Amino acid sequence: MLHFKNKGYTPKHAHELVFKARNLTSDMNVSIRVARIARKFIEFDVAVEKEDLDALVEKLSSIGPIDNIRHVFEEEIDKEQGIKDGIFYFNNERFWECHEAFEGAWKQCFGREKQIIQGILLFAVAFAHAQEDELSIGIGMLSRVLEKLGTSPSMYHSIDVDRIRNKAIEMQQAKNLTMFEI
Repeated sequence: MLHFKNKGYTPKHAHELVFKARNLTSDMNVSIRVARIARKFIEFDVAVEKEDLDALVEKLSSIGPIDNIRHVFEEEIDKEQGIKDGIFYFNNERFWECHEAFEGAWKQCFGREKQIIQGILLFAVAFAHAQEDELSIGIGMLSRVLEKLGTSPSMYHSIDVDRIRNKAIEMQQAKNLTMFEI
């Protein structure tokens, strides 16, 4: 994942930025899969050889200054750390990384706890779709979020599950996703 500082782009620019990035790097052996637009950054999901990373960042610098580079891969993670990381990533609009962190925790859970984490994880995926200018997909996922959260207890770690459930209902009714912190 490459994060560039956002210089005024919105999710409506996501597809345009993917094409721009692909054009800027057409002479490289790189795959630019998707762009997600958050308020503070533009996230590119890329595949590139380590030795080509600096050249890639340089070629994309016209889009914005680099903010963060992170190699995201499926990893074994302590459940508590996965939850802590997931909260951090959610609250910083890094929804794909949030998904990965909560998925690591989810794999270690059973029963109701597994359902709660999956509901939160699906909310992150809904926001990731919105960042890709796929708002209707994100809104459509809210029913799955609510299904997974069900009537779970009101708190899970430091996460107010009732608040998340209410936010999902409000957003479903408004047919819009609005950022919030968990």
